[in-house]
Amino acid sequence: MAIKKVSALLNRLKPGVLALFDPDRIQWGNIESLTRFVCESGVKGILIGSSILLNPNFEQFVLKVKKNATCPVILFPGGSHQLSSYADAIFFLSLLSGRNPQFLIGEQIKAVFLIKEYNLEVIPVGYILIESGSLTAVEYISGTKPIPYSKPEIVIAHCLAGQYFGMKYIYLEAGSGAKRPVPENVVRMVKKYINIPLIVGGGIRREKDARELLNAGADYIVLGSVIEKSKKTFKKIMRSLI
Repeated sequence: MAIKKVSALLNRLKPGVLALFDPDRIQWGNIESLTRFVCESGVKGILIGSSILLNPNFEQFVLKVKKNATCPVILFPGGSHQLSSYADAIFFLSLLSGRNPQFLIGEQIKAVFLIKEYNLEVIPVGYILIESGSLTAVEYISGTKPIPYSKPEIVIAHCLAGQYFGMKYIYLEAGSGAKRPVPENVVRMVKKYINIPLIVGGGIRREKDARELLNAGADYIVLGSVIEKSKKTFKKIMRSLI
């Protein structure tokens, strides 16, 4: 399915759910069926990315997803090596909550010429880690500390900085395998200050959490681990949001 202007499409379809596929955790033989399943369940887009990427067949993984998707396929890279010409767009992430220059600008510089060669739609995203009660993969790999969830004013400051830098989206991330999602009150407070779309991911495993985050103002929530662990739970969450 050919997709044009992914950013405009997402802005038109919000609020909703984005699925996150980690190539290191999804078995090769399940890619097609899982892609069709999440699309039929009503997700607005599929993100593909990993904190590490052990899978040597990243491009073929993206291609398999793309061939079976009826929604945009968006790269959500953990580094400059996670690129593919088969995707519709890329979240051009800058880890604003950290102070590690590698993930603020270093990995991005490594990727730009290949992104241009692939003619990917670039969607600048301010990526902000929020404390989740456990050490997450992105926290460990990036070598950065998340913002304490009890300090919403610091979260807001980083979100506004991202908006003023010209980012098109802000992404609040609790991290894969987080003990708890980003608090609903933090999302609500952030939405009072920014006027660009807000994405919230990490630790969302229950219908209650999904509804509360969307009601608090999240334009998109991201579901990843729950899709891999329980299709039944994922479907219940999706049905509760209709």
